[in-house]
Amino acid sequence: MRNSLWLRAAAPVAVLALALTACGGSDDSASADKKPADAVGKADTKPQEEEPKELAVGESAEGVVEEDAGKITYTAVAKKVDVGTEEDTKKLVSDPKKAEGLVPVVAHLEYTLKDGGVVPDYPSVNDDVEIHADGQRGTILIGASDDAQGCDDKNEIENWKKGESYVLCETYMIPVGAKELQVHWTANDDAEPAIWKFATS
Repeated sequence: MRNSLWLRAAAPVAVLALALTACGGSDDSASADKKPADAVGKADTKPQEEEPKELAVGESAEGVVEEDAGKITYTAVAKKVDVGTEEDTKKLVSDPKKAEGLVPVVAHLEYTLKDGGVVPDYPSVNDDVEIHADGQRGTILIGASDDAQGCDDKNEIENWKKGESYVLCETYMIPVGAKELQVHWTANDDAEPAIWKFATS
């Protein structure tokens, strides 16, 4: 599933580089909403009472998300993943050496509001999405998915109503040549992730 044109335009490299500093081992900072990049491959220490739910491609999961408007029930399905090239990586980061051997991958998830009311703006349903490659968590690229083809911009969503669907995306960096990708979506802190597996070839 390779597509060198998976981005309409490169997002600002200064923003994307924030998530890649740990690749060089010289910066321990991290996004407030995401795990540090140097935590790639480490097991999550959060207690788990149930096994993660593995789903077939196209199969949907349901979860309750704590939005500003209240508890909203969504269904989610990972539609596809688009894997970029090392040339794409050079366009996305300010210092390609920090991302040597890595390529970008975009996960496309379709969310449908099922119940709970109207979400006026800035939905949180896509806040806890991860991409794993060959069993290890990748490194997130902050802001990259805003320009990915086929993805809605969640900052432009207003008055999301019952029955309406949007495709929201997340972009990670993964090792070049990875064979199996997993898209993880977790609805809330008490939920186990739904997992979809994709082959890269």
